[in-house]
Amino acid sequence: MRINADLGERVALDTSTIDWQASPLPGVERRPLERFAAESGRATSIVRYAPGSQFSRHRHPGGEEILVLDGVFADEHGTYPAGYWLKNPPGSSHAPSSSDGCLLFVKLCYQAQEDRSTLRIDTRTAEWRPGLVAGLSVLPLASFATVHTALVRWAPGTEFQAHRHLGGEEILVLEGVFEDEFGTYPAGTWLRNPHGSRHTPFSREGCLIYVKVGHLADAGVTDQSSTFLSTS
Repeated sequence: MRINADLGERVALDTSTIDWQASPLPGVERRPLERFAAESGRATSIVRYAPGSQFSRHRHPGGEEILVLDGVFADEHGTYPAGYWLKNPPGSSHAPSSSDGCLLFVKLCYQAQEDRSTLRIDTRTAEWRPGLVAGLSVLPLASFATVHTALVRWAPGTEFQAHRHLGGEEILVLEGVFEDEFGTYPAGTWLRNPHGSRHTPFSREGCLIYVKVGHLADAGVTDQSSTFLSTS
């Protein structure tokens, strides 16, 4: 199964309108956003655990990234309520579960094999930094080579200059409404802007977004110091 598998195409999805699909384990369902093979390789999904669901132990050969959107996610390493961001490196394994149910944003197989860090960040208590323009706040989550991941908060009326995405950009709108010259994106929208794309983002009412840049092109692209993930 291939879904939005052309990384050269821009994608904007209202994730709430995507049908839930069963996973290999009863009680765990997925809304696929991008997928390059049936049950392996790169994938990005919204994942829902019913109360009491438990996934068998499995390895992540290309790493795994999880943002807990609602409820409480758990594995043998800890318990993670909404707001936690987790990074499991290539080759790691775990047996995830959720006693009360949860909703997750999950990315698989996007990490370089050399990226060996394990991270557990409670974004509700972590330190935010001022962004490059007034009204922008950034919570860095991870950086490796040219790939950077962060949460970015936009105060109402914040505008950012036009910029190009070398290595591409991915956004999940968590709160409020994010905007650019191509459209308006309320909470629940997933965006993928390809390598070399350009836009001028802003937010009239304010928003909170998850952002990953630099992961949608071959190695060798230059760093992205001009994007709003940079901090002053």
